[in-house]
Amino acid sequence: MSYRNLDIYKIAFDLFLKTHKASLLLPKHELYELGSQLRRSSDSVITNIVEGYGRSCYKNDYIRFLVFSHAINDETINHLEKITILYPEFALEFETLKSEYNTLGGKINNYKKWVKENWNESKP
Repeated sequence: MSYRNLDIYKIAFDLFLKTHKASLLLPKHELYELGSQLRRSSDSVITNIVEGYGRSCYKNDYIRFLVFSHAINDETINHLEKITILYPEFALEFETLKSEYNTLGGKINNYKKWVKENWNESKP
């Protein structure tokens, strides 16, 4: 099995692509400020899933990276909230992303709980 088979990875990757594209709609001066923060946090959600999976033979490390991914997912939602307030002309696009990140956060949290209860150190 690979991290690529995880639903949370697939969803996070798809959301990263959508978020990256949407961030380019922002005014030029915002591309390197809030837009950059949004792109980096969105990417970090995925990166922590991947890095955690790479350490999955150590259950506590795996859980720790899932916690990071969940926290950064919340950070991404916060960036999206700021954008919808600052740039109401893009609110629909960014509200949709925020909703999808909320769903992803629940899925990461559920998966983290599953790992805590079911993962054993002999799994790859």
